[in-house]
Amino acid sequence: MRRINHDASWQCAALVTCVDAVRSKWEREGTPEPLEWSRLPRPMIRHEFDGPATKLRVKTSLRGRDLLRNPLLNKGTAFSTDERRSFGLDGLLPGAVTKLEQQLTRVYDSVMAKPTPLERYIGLAALQDRNETLFYRLLLEHTIELTPIVYTPTVGEACQYYSHIFRRGRGVWITPEHRGRIAEVLANAAGDEIRLIVVTDNERILGLGDQGAGGMGIPIGKLSLYTLGAGIHPTKTLPISLDVGTDNEALLNDDLYIGWRHKRLRGAEYDSLVEEFVQAVKERFPKALMQWEDFKKGTAFDLLDRYRDRILSFNDDIQGTAAVALAGVMAACRAIREPLSKQRVVILGGGAAGIGIARQLRDALAREGVSGDELTTAIAIVDSQGLLVAGRPKSEKHKEEFAWPPALAARYGIAGDARPDLAAILDSLRATVLIGTSGQPGVFNEAVVRAMVKHAARPIIFPLSNPTSQSEARPADVIEWSDGRALVATGSPFAPHARDGKIHRFTQANNVYVFPGVGLGALVAQARSVTDSMFTVAARELAETVSTKDLESGSLFPPLSELRPITARIAAAVVREARDRGLAQAKDDAPVEAQIERAMWYPEYPEIVPV
Repeated sequence: MRRINHDASWQCAALVTCVDAVRSKWEREGTPEPLEWSRLPRPMIRHEFDGPATKLRVKTSLRGRDLLRNPLLNKGTAFSTDERRSFGLDGLLPGAVTKLEQQLTRVYDSVMAKPTPLERYIGLAALQDRNETLFYRLLLEHTIELTPIVYTPTVGEACQYYSHIFRRGRGVWITPEHRGRIAEVLANAAGDEIRLIVVTDNERILGLGDQGAGGMGIPIGKLSLYTLGAGIHPTKTLPISLDVGTDNEALLNDDLYIGWRHKRLRGAEYDSLVEEFVQAVKERFPKALMQWEDFKKGTAFDLLDRYRDRILSFNDDIQGTAAVALAGVMAACRAIREPLSKQRVVILGGGAAGIGIARQLRDALAREGVSGDELTTAIAIVDSQGLLVAGRPKSEKHKEEFAWPPALAARYGIAGDARPDLAAILDSLRATVLIGTSGQPGVFNEAVVRAMVKHAARPIIFPLSNPTSQSEARPADVIEWSDGRALVATGSPFAPHARDGKIHRFTQANNVYVFPGVGLGALVAQARSVTDSMFTVAARELAETVSTKDLESGSLFPPLSELRPITARIAAAVVREARDRGLAQAKDDAPVEAQIERAMWYPEYPEIVPV
């Protein structure tokens, strides 16, 4: 893969005052009192590019151990003999000068020698904290093996034990004690060149619920995947935890808990804190894209609807998950040679993911000409009370748009006040697609799968809840119960399954296929907003990348090793969609693919120039 140049408009860091000169002044005149940390000058670090496909050059005043402690500049044993002399590193490193490829072998062997996924997660986090170039190059070289470590499923366990494995702060924690000065807190974290933020309030971490301050593992992991897939430079990213307390009693009673030790903030006080946070982001990082992550379903919809037109933002749990699920269904339709318009979809789970998938499917079906009652009955949402039917007591607002009229439900033999089991609903609706976002392990049992087989020659079954412990079914069981006929995608990684001489492969319906491309495209286009249509075109592009060979083996997504070219393709489609809808503000006459290429950083050591 060739080296990629940053677009100078959003990929180059600003020059800041050299700390050495100020230290000299203080030595002569004394340190001013009181000392305000936010006003302290920072070491000079300037990133420069000479043009397309050139090597990154960094000018810095850092020397010696200060340089070795900077994870964005540290090369470890790869510092050349000349660099060691120029930067005061002689004697601070072993004598041998090694190549990056040799370092990759060393760190890969070290990480893989660790006995558990959580220990490997800790090892990778330590590598990221000391040498980010090496960390991202390792992920790029071993994407399939290491993505499940830095993100799902291992990140879920890391969030649960976050206070016990905490080593070094990364990102920003905003607490209610920062009210009135959130902009100042953000200024402590980074310069004004931040372009990408992932933020969570930690209340719905994967399928694990409220993890308090430990939820920070999710924004950190998501941004690592952004850099891996979209090549967004780490200096442009910022993970944020809105640490507004926790209702998890185990955390509150844990002496080692590192978060804001109070019950979770709610209501008007929560809303006002989020409002101040959004305003502070707009003030401090006016060109940034913000991704809402792992908020509780009601909060997630409220925040998305409230801010999507006020700040460039989207919710990956709602929109990203939906696009990936839609892409999987589209790919499955390719495999069975049937149009999407002929499918009857049942979604188990009425949370953010389930409703998001329903919205994306509805948009795609409408584009294929499905309308009226036919469109209504093409998508059925089943929650803890059964089929979602209008007029049901205690119905949640975000579900109402997918509630069937009672008369329509009665036509299929389903009463709104009844709670028939899932297999009965599938049989009544003659479902061909079943998607699980419920977090109920094992709910796709043999009866459920056999109900699908009754009405579909090749049923499409997606147990998407993660981590693995929350999956609605083991895909091997689905294959056996469907007599080898089902097409399966999962929310977490599972091993292949052999049946009747055929190897069935189960690709993970991983949001990483979509959100890096959508985010990169929105940034390159300088989009005014991120629309649902951008996710629809992303799903279409992703489905088209699945090879015929992969479809024949049951794989509904391409290999993760192809993540970067997939991301570039999706980003280009998003840029074109933004232009077509009049949402693109960028003025660039270069071909879209060239713009995307310029914006993607490739992890290799920069040339470092002393100042």
